[in-house]
Amino acid sequence: MFVIGLTGGIGTGKTSVSNILSSLGASMINADKIGHKIYEPNSEGWMEVVNAFGKEILNENQEIDRKKLGSIVFKDKKYLDQLNSITHPRIYSEIESELQTLSNNNVTVSVVEAALLIEAKWTSLADQVWVTVSNENIIYKRLEKRDGLNIEAIKARISSQMSTKEKLKFADVIIKNDSSIKDLEKEVQYYWKKIK
Repeated sequence: MFVIGLTGGIGTGKTSVSNILSSLGASMINADKIGHKIYEPNSEGWMEVVNAFGKEILNENQEIDRKKLGSIVFKDKKYLDQLNSITHPRIYSEIESELQTLSNNNVTVSVVEAALLIEAKWTSLADQVWVTVSNENIIYKRLEKRDGLNIEAIKARISSQMSTKEKLKFADVIIKNDSSIKDLEKEVQYYWKKIK
């Protein structure tokens, strides 16, 4: 089984690329969705996160409010590192086990979509690393529209991530996402054919 590790900064179009790859026949594993599972109330991961950051991060229904948690961890790298030390090992082992299942089911291409693929040192899971990139002005517009974030919140999220320049050192494939979805589809199909 061939594994694509798909990553890129916030707002660069990872999900769009994922959707295109999925429509081409790849099996998808989304690290963010696995992360959500780790936050399920009263799970081991949930307890560790609540112990580390306090009950203030919970909603009335005892779910972790990711916005509240985000406002803590994106302001201070120390807290972000602490959160990552709780979640990353759990996400990694879940991805590994999902990849094993897909391989056992004779899947030919799978995609691990993970914003922190490089930072979390998960590149060993992939045969090829694809990095999505976009012009910064386009990223700001997308995030304002998509997440309703203000400029300060966007800047905090972008600066909490590894720079694009650093990410590109790990890239086998660079997907530029600055124009239309049609152009993006063409680009993804081009690299897909190379794999097939």
